[in-house]
Parts: sequence; C-alpha cells; structure tokens
Amino acid sequence: MQEIKRRRRWLVVSLTCAIIILGILAGHWTDHNVELMENRQRSTMSPVIMIPGSSATVNRFDPLVRKLNKVDHQNHSLLKVKVYNNGKITYTGRIRPRDREPFIVVGFQNNHDGYNNIKLQAQMFNKAFNQLKSRYAFNNFKGIGHSNGGLVYTYFLEHYFHERQIRITRLLTIASPYNFAEPTNRKTEMLSDFERYRDNLPKNLTVYSVAGSENYIEDGLVPVSSVEAGKYIYQGNVKHYTQITITGKLAQHSALPQNKQVIDIIQRYILNRPQQPQQRPNTAGENDE
Repeated sequence: MQEIKRRRRWLVVSLTCAIIILGILAGHWTDHNVELMENRQRSTMSPVIMIPGSSATVNRFDPLVRKLNKVDHQNHSLLKVKVYNNGKITYTGRIRPRDREPFIVVGFQNNHDGYNNIKLQAQMFNKAFNQLKSRYAFNNFKGIGHSNGGLVYTYFLEHYFHERQIRITRLLTIASPYNFAEPTNRKTEMLSDFERYRDNLPKNLTVYSVAGSENYIEDGLVPVSSVEAGKYIYQGNVKHYTQITITGKLAQHSALPQNKQVIDIIQRYILNRPQQPQQRPNTAGENDE
C-alpha cells in the first residue's frame, strides 16, 4: 500500500512538473510569435526572390544583379539559397543591415526539367521560403522566375502560398513555357493543372510575362505561344496581367535575364523606387540592338 502511495505521489509530481514546463515553453513560443508578428508588420524589407530555370544554379542571376546595381546605384545585397534533395538548405552571401530590397536566389540540387520535377522544386522552394520568412520577417516580396523558374513559382502560388501576413506584390516570369513545347491547341497536363487551380492565385498580384522571340515563333528554345499560354492561368485571376514580347539578337532564351529591356522592365515595374506615374509596358516587342 505504501509503495502504491509513493508511486501516486511521484506520478502527481511528475505531471505537475510536466504541465509547468509545457506552460513555460508555450509562453516562450507565444512571446516569440508575437514578437515575430510585430517585427514583420514593422519591417521595411521587400526582397526580390528569384528562381532560375532547369539545369541552372544559384549563380544564374549574377550578371543580372550586377547590371541592375550598376543602373540603379542601389547596391542590392545578393543572398543565394540552395535546397538539397535531402532537405538541407545552405546560404551563400548575406543581406546587409538596412538593405530594404535585397535579391535572394533560391536554387535546387534537383534542377532537372519535367513536370514532376517542377512539382518537387515547388515543394523545395516552399521549405526555403518558410526559412526565409522566419529569418528576415518581411511582410511583402516580389518574385522573378526564369524559364522553369516561372513554372515553379506558379505551382508554389497555387498550392503552397497561403500567407495572411506576407504578400507577393509583383511577379515577373521570363520565357516560362507554360505549355512546354506543345501548341496551344494541345494542352499539357501541367497547363491543365495550372488552369484547374488558378483560383488559388493571390488576387492582388501583378504579373508580367516576358517572351523572347528571335524569329517571332520562339526564342531558340521556348515557343512564344507557350509563354503566351500564361494568360490562361493568370489573366482575370490576378489584379493585372501583362504579356511582353522582346525581339532582336539578344532575345535568345538564355540571354534574356541579361537583356537590357528585361533589366529596364525589372527596374521600372518590379523594384520599389520613386517613380513618375507610369503606363503599363507595351505588349509589342522592340528590337534590342
């Protein structure tokens, strides 16, 4: 009998201690979340988060960032984030204190082509995004996706992005093949899925879709019609959708991120900076001499 009483006392003491510890941990967790929410609301940071295309690395946008820093004299920070297949995430570079508009590039160990890989990359991007929002507590951001990077962004926005405290304000997709290499009268499974879930897209989002055209048919890799298929996904489902076609000798697929017209579009319509009242860009291409 005495042994049973001791066990009961031990059990009561143990449960009481466990409840006290859980209460303390819950209090710390609540305080941390409240502090994070307050910091997020006060934050002036609005990063530009970029996703490269298939076979590309986190270094894909280096020339673009150098050119943008040269033309707008802002000296944006550059942080590179790589997500590995085993879930590990590494960081190269840093965001300088008080940099309100840093560039963040998220790349993947699995950077292969194909719809199944795009879905996996969107899942990997979501993991990186969750880490980034905890580290930097921003309340809004802009997105840029080159080639398949735009497809990853689209899948991410439709399936993973359910934020209430963070807004994506503007998205630029560059030569993103929404229907791969198929003609528009033969929809791929990917395009059909994008259309099926388009109601999940953020309603206040402004989207610019850039197509390159060496011969008014393709950019050397991606058909213009496949890029233009983005209208079936975004048009009427986001705040604004604008299709832009760039022609000329520097409109080749891999050269588009460094194209001076693309840089001008980013500077005018993606980056936050004081501007005169602006018109939406013309959908007709201009020669890049």
